[in-house]
Amino acid sequence: MNEQLKTMKVNRSLEKNTEFLDRVLGVDKSFDVVGRRLTYGGKKFALYFVDGFAKDEIMNRVMEYLGRLEREDLVPDTIGKLLHTYIGYLEVETTDSIDQIVTSVLSGPLVLLVDGAEKAVVIDARTYPARNPDEPDVERVVRGARDGFVETLVFNTALTRRRLRDPSLRMEYHEVGKRSKTDVCISYLEDVADPDLVETLRNSLKNIETDGLPMAEKSLEEFIIGKHWNPYPMVRYTERPDVAAVHLLEGHVLIYVDTSPSVMITPTTFFHHVQHAEEYRQKPAVGASLRWVRFAAMFASIFLLPLWYLLVIQPELLPEQLHFIGPKNPGEVPLFLQIVLAEAGVEILRMASIHTPSPLATALGLIAAVLLGETAVQAGMFTPEVILYLAASVTGTYATPSYEMSLANRLVRMFLLVLTALFQVTGLIVGTVIWFMVLATTRTLNTPYLWPLLPLNTGALLDVLVRSPMPMKKKRPRVLSPNDPDRGEG
Repeated sequence: MNEQLKTMKVNRSLEKNTEFLDRVLGVDKSFDVVGRRLTYGGKKFALYFVDGFAKDEIMNRVMEYLGRLEREDLVPDTIGKLLHTYIGYLEVETTDSIDQIVTSVLSGPLVLLVDGAEKAVVIDARTYPARNPDEPDVERVVRGARDGFVETLVFNTALTRRRLRDPSLRMEYHEVGKRSKTDVCISYLEDVADPDLVETLRNSLKNIETDGLPMAEKSLEEFIIGKHWNPYPMVRYTERPDVAAVHLLEGHVLIYVDTSPSVMITPTTFFHHVQHAEEYRQKPAVGASLRWVRFAAMFASIFLLPLWYLLVIQPELLPEQLHFIGPKNPGEVPLFLQIVLAEAGVEILRMASIHTPSPLATALGLIAAVLLGETAVQAGMFTPEVILYLAASVTGTYATPSYEMSLANRLVRMFLLVLTALFQVTGLIVGTVIWFMVLATTRTLNTPYLWPLLPLNTGALLDVLVRSPMPMKKKRPRVLSPNDPDRGEG
């Protein structure tokens, strides 16, 4: 059917057009797909739309105005007169493709067909069910903008343009999915972004062959980026328009997907996932201190538990000043099994909190932290130190700005823990080297994942380690190969 639609054109016979469209769109089978037969000025019309997408007031005004027309107002060249004179709505176009008509109707616009005409009029008078652009839950700031992206593509592009009134800002429209026909937008500053990167992403979208994108931006990422078995995120997601605008100014290319409130930032490195908008909403000294604390929390989430376990099983490695580390009574359950069970328990509680209604989520957390943890220790199943160090590691995981990176770090923590249990010091060292080498050899859209550490760029690395004042940011990241490397010019 899809191949047949691509080759079909609008017939001069309105009856043949409506007979085919009624069958394809399921007018008699789907209650929300409406096909109306109308007569204006002695000519027969057919109007198709999806109930719930069309703006009633616009549709009624168009039909009311057409109802006043006489036959001489519509001949000759009915389509031309409708388009340029009688339909005053701005977003109007014509098409002679049946496939485009079907896609337009299912996407929301109205389609008006006229008897004797070989083209149809498409009126983009759609409106989507949408929520307010509230502040994102995972990217909250103490002081700053409270708006966030929503599930409607045009709202998200408007929120971005509100912050960037640059005439070189481009919003390229693409359609992905043979059945879903999902709206996708590539956004970039034409005189800043690397044209090779834009062309790579453009071609990747065109080459996607799939029925649809059921998981929106996440499904799209897997088609574009690949590297399915590397747990670390290859793109950064944001729900904040201000963060999106910052990355556009740096030379990144953004991808918006309709029905998703998350925007993909490409390309990204490891260090893009360790920064948070809150650091730039405070003074540089405060922002730098927040960043260092966050770095410490992230490294603790990876290394604290494996390192503590190593010192427990090899107490001779402990200096005299730290002799107190390690449980005096390990208990009946092996220490490694305690850690594994506690890790699994935390993960189960995390999933349970996601599926728990919001009013009960806080109660669930208190029950888990107080009752389950305390009871498990009193029953001798866990030692207090296991709970302590696991809680510190999990807290570091939640302090990671990128949710995707926090999950990847959790997998690395378990990997290091297993190697430490098997091979002690050698296992921890080898595991750390393997982890670093995987990151060092990873490239995303031809961008080194550990830049600016590898290859070394001291200026950019210093900017990662220290939140520098905005007036000092004179250059765009060299790794993006921007057309305009200097900020504040052009």
